Amino acid sequence: MDIVIGGTDTSSTTVEWAMAEMMLHPQVMKKAQEEMTNVVGINNLVEEFHIQELPYLHSIVKETLRLHPVAPLLLPRCPTESCNVGGYTIPKGTKVFLNVWAMHKDPEFWDHPSEFQPERFFGEGSRLDYLGNHLQYLPFGSGRRICAGLPLGERMVMYLLATFLHMFN
Repeated sequence: MDIVIGGTDTSSTTVEWAMAEMMLHPQVMKKAQEEMTNVVGINNLVEEFHIQELPYLHSIVKETLRLHPVAPLLLPRCPTESCNVGGYTIPKGTKVFLNVWAMHKDPEFWDHPSEFQPERFFGEGSRLDYLGNHLQYLPFGSGRRICAGLPLGERMVMYLLATFLHMFN
């Protein structure tokens, strides 16, 4: 039940944020719709196999999750032993929250961190994935506690956005 509830609300919220950002940035929406027309065609329906051929749409989703993470503090972690992180002692059993909202807006890692710029996920930024391998981008968490719904969330958000962009102006 947690997966169904967690997966539907977070996916729909991400789609809403992506659409809101594209409405505020019509050039991004236009470019995404052009990509849809080129890949899917005008008279065809979006199908799942089209999704992998939409790099600009992928960058829109990544940028949306960077600016508007669905779990801004992720789930709490609790170390089984006392440890030292960045010069701070974290006692055993302490609840630790990762503030990915702040990490995703850190100017040390992001140029113009408050601006919606899907293009930042091309070139060097294309190495940033959802798997938590790069600490400046953790929309689904990292490690053993990474979001179990990552594959479902990624597919659903991409498919919904692609369908909306293809069918509506």
